[in-house]
Amino acid sequence: MKHVFTRTALATALVLAAGTAAATVKVGFMLPYSGTYAALGEAIENGFKLYVKEQGGKLAGQDLEYFKVDDESNPSKGPDNANRLIKRDQVDILVGTVHSGVAMALAKAAKDSDTTLIIPNAGADAITGPLCSKNIFRSSFSNWQPGFAMGGVAAKKGYKTAVTISWNYAAGKESTDGFKESFEKNGGKVIKHLTLPFPNVEFQPLLTEIAALKPDTVYTFFAGGGAVKFVQDYYASGLRKTVPLLGSGFLTDGTLEAQGESAQGLLTTLHYADGLNTKRDNDFRAHYAESYPKMPPDVYAVQGYDAAQILAAGLNAVKGDVSKKDAMRAAMGGATIDSPRGTFKLSKAGNPIQDFYLREVKGNQNVSIGIAVKDLADPARGCKL
Repeated sequence: MKHVFTRTALATALVLAAGTAAATVKVGFMLPYSGTYAALGEAIENGFKLYVKEQGGKLAGQDLEYFKVDDESNPSKGPDNANRLIKRDQVDILVGTVHSGVAMALAKAAKDSDTTLIIPNAGADAITGPLCSKNIFRSSFSNWQPGFAMGGVAAKKGYKTAVTISWNYAAGKESTDGFKESFEKNGGKVIKHLTLPFPNVEFQPLLTEIAALKPDTVYTFFAGGGAVKFVQDYYASGLRKTVPLLGSGFLTDGTLEAQGESAQGLLTTLHYADGLNTKRDNDFRAHYAESYPKMPPDVYAVQGYDAAQILAAGLNAVKGDVSKKDAMRAAMGGATIDSPRGTFKLSKAGNPIQDFYLREVKGNQNVSIGIAVKDLADPARGCKL
């Protein structure tokens, strides 16, 4: 009997061990899969999965099971969509989203449920400010960062007055506020901030107002389909001949093929650029083009790719055991990420400390023509960590 019991116990142990080895990490994507930002959501998911593929399809020896929710870039649906992943699907890791208003709801749901969240785009300043949390990380930027980087560039070019324009939502306000802070710190003056409701693209009345104001330059934050329309309308109006257009890099990232001639020569600032010509970036771009031949590698793909890298750093530290949340999150926050954009670390608030490139549109590329600001950290105003 003793022999039989030992064999049974051994068999049970082997089954348990096999179960542990076959454990999966449940990852929930809450991204826009329809509407203005649909292509951005697809690129983020592609980038994330590409990094996992490069690791042999596993992270820290664990398989990943994916769950997807289309957030529709609709903040009012944010809490319900987040809870579908957290409560219904019981995901271990949340990855999302693009729209800052939706991200605010997602961050609150993650904080309330103690779910680890990696934000692969939305730059809402509050998430690394008053809402900062040890379970929330960002692989992208704060809205303040690219605007602040471009404000200094504009001042150095000798521009004295500027108009800012964006949709009337958090991302637009925070990006243009960042520009204003830097521009005015360096002697310039923002004479007016113009807005229209998201995702409205009826720009003509605002372009007429810009023409009447006659600023030295215009700084704008638009992305996706709205960015395509704005750049085309600005060009068609003839304003570019007298009032240079500057933007956050999202104005021309993932949009150049549609913008065509109207985007040529535009200057933007962002934490990624085409033609960095480093081995790390060249390898990433080659692998991405091979896996997704119909989609050019862009900043959204990089942010998704680096979201997976941040997760991998945490999982490796706990050997894939997501129940060890504190140790996993400490490793995620302390990681050095070998990104295609260049190596970066996260701030205490969980936001990348990174270089911001000055880019010029040449053909279908946003080519780096220098670094606007090196190792720019978000000020994380209001963060209590």
